[in-house]
Amino acid sequence: QVQLVESGGGLVQPGGSLRLSCAASGSIFSINAMAWYRQAPGKERELVARITSTGGTNYADSVKGRFTISRDNAKNTVYLQMNNLRPEDTAVYYCNAVVKPSYSTYFHAYWGQGTQVTVSS
Repeated sequence: QVQLVESGGGLVQPGGSLRLSCAASGSIFSINAMAWYRQAPGKERELVARITSTGGTNYADSVKGRFTISRDNAKNTVYLQMNNLRPEDTAVYYCNAVVKPSYSTYFHAYWGQGTQVTVSS
């Protein structure tokens, strides 16, 4: 089994910062891309940022210049540094990882349980 556990969400005022973390654990052979998605009430889940195993990144236009995704391959962990937060960033943030378990010949996509980020004064 592979588990993704997120942490770092919370309540922050507009203009503030938060750092999300997501640690992958379990029977992991290798991890390909890792990403953060978010889902606001009444909206579809959307990609926020993605990082490949070699460090290539891409971002949603709405977060470019404010959010930074990074990863520590030794710790199987991905981070999302969120600066200059806006009320429209309020959502549940989900971690996603494409993992090759040690018991499989294929890569599979796994999701974390989600962490709430609320931006409000």
